[in-house]
Amino acid sequence: MVVAIASPLEIEYVNQITAVDHKRVRVLFRPDLLPPRRYVADHTGPACWSRTPQQQREWEELLVQADILWDLPAGAKKPLLELCPKLKWVQTSSAGVGPQVQRAGLAETGVIVTTSSGIHAAPLAEFVFASLLFHTKRIAQLQDWQRERTWERYCAGELRGQTLLVVGPGRIGREVARIGKAFGMQVIAVGTSEDPGRRESLGVDEYVSRSGLDDALGQADCIVLCCPITPDTEAMIGWEQIAAMQPGVALVNIARGAVIDEEAMIEALQSGHIAFAALDVFQVEPLPKESPLWSMPNVLVNPHSASTAYAENARITEIFVANLKRFLDGKFVEMTPLLDKLRGY
Repeated sequence: MVVAIASPLEIEYVNQITAVDHKRVRVLFRPDLLPPRRYVADHTGPACWSRTPQQQREWEELLVQADILWDLPAGAKKPLLELCPKLKWVQTSSAGVGPQVQRAGLAETGVIVTTSSGIHAAPLAEFVFASLLFHTKRIAQLQDWQRERTWERYCAGELRGQTLLVVGPGRIGREVARIGKAFGMQVIAVGTSEDPGRRESLGVDEYVSRSGLDDALGQADCIVLCCPITPDTEAMIGWEQIAAMQPGVALVNIARGAVIDEEAMIEALQSGHIAFAALDVFQVEPLPKESPLWSMPNVLVNPHSASTAYAENARITEIFVANLKRFLDGKFVEMTPLLDKLRGY
């Protein structure tokens, strides 16, 4: 089986993959044909980067041999199965890859797609609570006073006793809920299932299905969006849902920008109806320079990097190596996390 490394990866992890089975696996790794990394675990490289015509020919000659892809190749100029006619399995470097898989033409094929779902749960949950504490403890005000050398006694809020709403209780949402409970928060989860047993399995105080979203929004002091982007969740939080929120609510979006109506959110931030927003994702990325979100004092802008940790590639390699052993032994049903192509996550 030929494994093609389709996004930047440290040589130590390439060597780990190669060591799985020298007799049955051949790894193709041409870092000179991959985009330069801007940071650790950069899987796409700078938008302005491109291959020379010669490099593109060599790249396509490499891909045509692949049975297995480490990551979806960025900037493909042809349909993926035309580039990789032998393709049997793709290991992606992120969790929310449903739209990418659809665009790559894999949704209605037998190609196995495993994701990196779960590896970003800890860093994303840490970002959520860093943001909520930043707001609740008035850290921005402290920084201003420090720059001004101002000694001013003050009072701040606390997370304990607040109601936290987690929209999308998957692997990330579960971790957010767990930490919320550790802070002494009341936690409500909103999911797609109608199963009342999910409250206990998630360890939350209340669980509701999507039909109860608006009521749940009205109970929350803090709202965390961490659902996958699907046709059902696109524009899920619109003007009506924002109006249902309590005045002064704190919002964290670590899902996708398309989950929320950005115009409605901006208006609510300007009026103070939403007191604070920590945003890792946006409808247009990079966030346009003219966006009012850049200059709003009650907004924390993160350039879609809340999930990125130094250990990311090590964790993806661990998933890939375990799945590679299962794949080679024909244990396809044991490969995980497996993308449900119909649901998109």
